[in-house]
Amino acid sequence: MNNRIKDYLELFLTFFKIGSFTFGGGYAMIPLIRNEVRRKGWLEDEEFMDMLAVAQSMPGPVALNTALFVGSKRLGFKGSLFSGAGVILPSFTVILLIAAVFTQFKDNPVVERIFKGIRPAVVALIVAPLSSLGKSAGVRWKNLWIPVVVALAVWRLNVSPVYIVLAAILLGIFRFICLMKRGVDK
Repeated sequence: MNNRIKDYLELFLTFFKIGSFTFGGGYAMIPLIRNEVRRKGWLEDEEFMDMLAVAQSMPGPVALNTALFVGSKRLGFKGSLFSGAGVILPSFTVILLIAAVFTQFKDNPVVERIFKGIRPAVVALIVAPLSSLGKSAGVRWKNLWIPVVVALAVWRLNVSPVYIVLAAILLGIFRFICLMKRGVDK
């Protein structure tokens, strides 16, 4: 088989596997994507974290955006198509099946209990990788207050994440300007 075709197939199957075995949405997929990307040597961790920051600030599902970025970085536009199709296809298929049969079972007590039992596991799947993602993003004890304040603002004060991202961009620009001025003064 042609090496290029093998590369496209590898991208598709990697993201298909991630999409098939991740419950809890896009954020639950991020650690799996990160581990696969690191294991396969497709991106350095710092590059992945930068790409993840961009993926989060773009419209659309974060897992899809991340898959598209990885695919594009790895094999260009066609690579993004294969990685995107791989990550979307399992969810699309499951949603299609659920839509077709769920209305028949939605009031079934066993089905209700199953979904209630899955919820804590989904939360754990999202929370568990926060430590390693935080370390890669540069979160340390001295600046841990930042993600805590942001999470509380979004959760308790209903601040839109859009405003958080815009504020972070402005603060980043301001910090860059301040550092440039200090560099000029030295």
